[in-house]
Amino acid sequence: MPEEILIRLAEGLSVQGGLQKDPHTGKLVFNPHDVARYKTGYQRPKEEVIGETDFGRITETPKKIKVYENFPKRMGAARILSALDREFKDIKGAIFNREIVERV
Repeated sequence: MPEEILIRLAEGLSVQGGLQKDPHTGKLVFNPHDVARYKTGYQRPKEEVIGETDFGRITETPKKIKVYENFPKRMGAARILSALDREFKDIKGAIFNREIVERV
């Protein structure tokens, strides 16, 4: 078992993996998943803000573009749906503008 996994367990942190019974010895064997966040020195990639909307923001990581939206419940379903339509037009525009700026 890798040392990083043992250190995480000693600190009381969780580890993802599989627990199986070895067919030859009959002992339980733990096979940890090779997850990047368990490795020493791992840091989550920073999110760069592409744009802001009235109720959220658009961010970019090296692999994904993320959209965060939050609406107060007091708005009601009809107003939230119309706000979503408006927000997604703004989001599409922000992503398109970022693409244009990157290519120029």
